[in-house]
Amino acid sequence: MKFEEYPDRDALWMGLADRLASALGEAVRGSDGGASLCVPGGTTPGPVFDLLSAARLDWDRVTVFLNDERWVPESSERSNGRLVRQRLITDRAAAATFLPLWSDHATPEEGLPALTEALQPHLPISVLLLGMGGDMHTASLFPGADRLAEALAPDAPLLVPMRAEAAGEPRVTISAPYLAGALQIHVLITGDEKRAALERAQGLPPEEAPIRAVLSNATVHWAA
Repeated sequence: MKFEEYPDRDALWMGLADRLASALGEAVRGSDGGASLCVPGGTTPGPVFDLLSAARLDWDRVTVFLNDERWVPESSERSNGRLVRQRLITDRAAAATFLPLWSDHATPEEGLPALTEALQPHLPISVLLLGMGGDMHTASLFPGADRLAEALAPDAPLLVPMRAEAAGEPRVTISAPYLAGALQIHVLITGDEKRAALERAQGLPPEEAPIRAVLSNATVHWAA
């Protein structure tokens, strides 16, 4: 793991957006099939998305999808896809292809086959951005979640439905092996609480601190 500390959050947003844009540019130039960008939901990455969306890239050769998604339609304020469309798939990045991790099936289990088929051509992930909760979860890999062991297993399927007390709605998440297999991994955290949680995670197994499953090749970006 590489740890990068920034003097303030504005510097973090700008620095990370530049890193992601550079990584995407390299991935696009190095691949006949374009590049994939996998991003988190939540409010923390919003300022990074705002800056990244204006980057001068061949966005028409970039496919964007989420680490995980709440099983709610994009009309819901709880939808990660809604946030990504509003904050990232805009400006120059409006030319990118966005693949939602939700369908109008009643449950994640029913929607998984089609979602998996849509994502498969864009693997391995070219550039991965993750967040982390104070409980050391990442994506929808929550400690104590009903199918966490399956999602952490080396032979895990690409997508796993997930239910956990801390998760609220049922969710679908990319599993740990596919996240850890990304060509570039960046983790965004802010505040002293999450820095302390990250430090704790390094001494715990992934079952207790799921972020641990992706840290070995990750660069963590932090500001107070």
